Amino acid sequence: LLNSESQLKNERKKQFIQALKRQNISKQDLINCSERLKKSKLLVIGDSIVDQYTACEALGMSAEAPVIVVKELDQKNFIGGAAIVASHIASLGSSCHFISVIGNDEQGNWLKESLEKQSIESHLFIENERPTTLKKRYMVENQKLFRVSKLASHQIEEKTTNKIIDFLEKNYKLFDGIVISDFVYGVITPRLLNYLREIANRENIFLFGDLQCSSQVGNISKMKDFYLLSPNEREARVALQDNENGLDLLCQKMISESGCKNLIMKLAAQGVLVYSKINDKSLKIQAFPALSVNPIDVTGAGDSMLAILSASITSGSSLMEASALASCGASLVVESIGNQPVTISGILDKVEDSCNI
Repeated sequence: LLNSESQLKNERKKQFIQALKRQNISKQDLINCSERLKKSKLLVIGDSIVDQYTACEALGMSAEAPVIVVKELDQKNFIGGAAIVASHIASLGSSCHFISVIGNDEQGNWLKESLEKQSIESHLFIENERPTTLKKRYMVENQKLFRVSKLASHQIEEKTTNKIIDFLEKNYKLFDGIVISDFVYGVITPRLLNYLREIANRENIFLFGDLQCSSQVGNISKMKDFYLLSPNEREARVALQDNENGLDLLCQKMISESGCKNLIMKLAAQGVLVYSKINDKSLKIQAFPALSVNPIDVTGAGDSMLAILSASITSGSSLMEASALASCGASLVVESIGNQPVTISGILDKVEDSCNI
């Protein structure tokens, strides 16, 4: 029985080391993988989000009604959505272009300025009728009380899609990989998705995809023939309308339905399952444990994983090396409040820690 945090942490490390041994990956291989990241040239496209955290002090219950009363202490904005995927990639030293759609508002301006500070080549198309997606989270200590969202989920205008496709036609040769981060707020239209798939296939560009649905509903299986998809279990079950089958069959159905070459199934506190198609008949499968045993804020763990996977693979690392490095990066992200870009030095510290018991 694992009855302490340190015991659980050591058990996860053992599982991680066993996974590395099974895939013939050394600690030096992961260090080499991180050093190659600066060779990667990626385009990220998807929905931008501003994540706002408001720290509060709990005052108690109102005497007039059964309502919790809090006092606002501090407020801080973080880059979110597809924008944080771009932010992670740039922080890793990779070259990153970012395409998104924002509103003509304060949050859009803040996002634009924040991305400029990180040397991300941002191409933010403005629609006056669409607000920049804002998610306000109210917290007492490290506990989220509730979230208030300001958003529009209708598809972007046809003329905006035309502008994005026009930009891509002129610039696709700049990229080794395209990362689609779809939060189902309207940027990734069917026409744009089809175009991205066609250009990736035609120009032999890696195509990575993630679709996130929490309060909104989307279907990741619409992302056909990608090099890599990275859903969580709920997103896969929603897409396949399958609440009955076990994980192995669920993953195989997702690969069959989407036609993806590789699948990363995110399992929250359990870590990830990696499925790689060796040929049409066999799959290579490996589990990597979650290395953080006491996460503070799980928001954005999947975004960091997608970023590290994409940058690693396009710079020449194997899927299993990339998955191990991404597991280290994701465990860093969940150990602080808000989406903060991962750094190579932070990942290397986690690699060192996770490979030694």
